[in-house]
Amino acid sequence: MKFTESFVVAVRALSVNRLRSILTMLGIIIGVAAVIALVSAGQGAERMVSEQIDAMGTNLIMITPRGATRLEVEDSVFIVERVSTLSRAMPIIQSQTEVSWRSNSATITVQGVTQDFPDIRSFHSASGRFLLETDVDARRRVAVVGQTVVEDIFDGEDPVGQVMTVRGQPFTVVGVMEEKGETFGMDQDNVVLIPITTLQRLAGTRYVSMIYAQVRDLNDTEDAVSQIQTVFDGKLRRSDTVGVASQKQLLDTVSTITQTFTILLAAIAGISLLVGGIGIMNIMLVSVTERTREIGLRKAVGAKSSDVMFQFLIESSLLSGLGGVVGIILGSAATTILARYGGWTPYTSPSAVLLAIGFSIGVGMFFGLYPAARASRLDPIYCLRYE
Repeated sequence: MKFTESFVVAVRALSVNRLRSILTMLGIIIGVAAVIALVSAGQGAERMVSEQIDAMGTNLIMITPRGATRLEVEDSVFIVERVSTLSRAMPIIQSQTEVSWRSNSATITVQGVTQDFPDIRSFHSASGRFLLETDVDARRRVAVVGQTVVEDIFDGEDPVGQVMTVRGQPFTVVGVMEEKGETFGMDQDNVVLIPITTLQRLAGTRYVSMIYAQVRDLNDTEDAVSQIQTVFDGKLRRSDTVGVASQKQLLDTVSTITQTFTILLAAIAGISLLVGGIGIMNIMLVSVTERTREIGLRKAVGAKSSDVMFQFLIESSLLSGLGGVVGIILGSAATTILARYGGWTPYTSPSAVLLAIGFSIGVGMFFGLYPAARASRLDPIYCLRYE
């Protein structure tokens, strides 16, 4: 029996009991949709977090104090001189401070930084200028503001040249940063950047919150992390003096966690496919019983056992294949909905689609194999006498 003829016969056989065919496909539809939606959600979340980590800067290493350790501005120069794989380092002070302009005021993140901030953090000014080395050396009261500050404090007006108040002191706005968006739920545009030396004077401290270091080559990151830890431990003559985390480590950790989570979700969704496969096997067994006389007639006119077996395999594969197609459509729609509520860009994973459709067809063939084999072994004489 030719494939085309077998396919037409299979379509007719399934269309005779449309409702039963649809209900049989339901398990496959749910399984495929769940696999696509959950795997795509996991990969979409991974892409979102990875993009946020990438947005922090380029080849970054974050150094934070531990225990009684205190970091100073000079430490940023100290590590660059002793760790050859570093290109630059920047100390930073961060504080939640009241900022006001005219009658508007709010508590905003104020960061004391150096002129290296745009290059290290990949965060540049959109208008005006950024802080200069002379601003840092002279402890000038100049500031660069984020887009959220422009909207909330300056009512959307161009703030360049305006005088705002930070910690009760006047600061001239010299620039506006480009829009950065949120990173791990924190608005990166709700920030005021001033010279680190100026903030040290206002806060009355010589210590810094952390140090950002930049590696020349991403492949040297692990060595740089190890060397930085060794340098600080040697300087302070004790162990575990600072916390050293690299951007690459964060990306690797996120990737590992999300991949494990995605595999777990896919495995859970795959159970629905197995349940759907069992449903297909049950219905195909019923179909074999209902069509016993038909099988006998086919064998009586010359059909081989392999032809009968092939016929039922096509029917079970068609059931699972159609269920897979509908599941892909529903899964893609569910992916868009999940992305909207999850806050990431809709992303339907091609690998998830291929996995789901391939697995669904495989399930149909696997669970259709026993009914097909049973049909092919039936004795034509018994079939013709079957009532």
